[in-house]
Amino acid sequence: MKLQELYEFCTEWLQSWTGSNPEKLIDYYSRDAFYSDPANKSGLKGYEELMAYFRKLLAANPDWKWEAVEIFPTEKGFTLKWKATIPIGSEQVIEYGLDIVELENGKITRNEVYFDRSALMAVLNSRRQKGQG
Repeated sequence: MKLQELYEFCTEWLQSWTGSNPEKLIDYYSRDAFYSDPANKSGLKGYEELMAYFRKLLAANPDWKWEAVEIFPTEKGFTLKWKATIPIGSEQVIEYGLDIVELENGKITRNEVYFDRSALMAVLNSRRQKGQG
């Protein structure tokens, strides 16, 4: 894909992470896709594992927003630098991270997510200690 096509793909894909619609999100992935993130370092493989995780993750975070900051095309897809705005109660956590994405026939076959979730976990732990979450 050309850079402009990658930006269009990423804009649509990242929008599907908002609103608790895992069926829309999973449509961007191949049936046997591999996905990993800081909560799943060993990774998830295939439609059933990804769908179960996406259902839980999106239900817990229906209002977060994701946006592409920079895209670096690679031979098999792209590396994406992103910004996430994550509302937690009356607070907002801003996170930046990277995704390594491989594509085949317009579908994601591999998605590795990397970010430091220290700030996010600090807010979540603080809310738990206060009995808010």
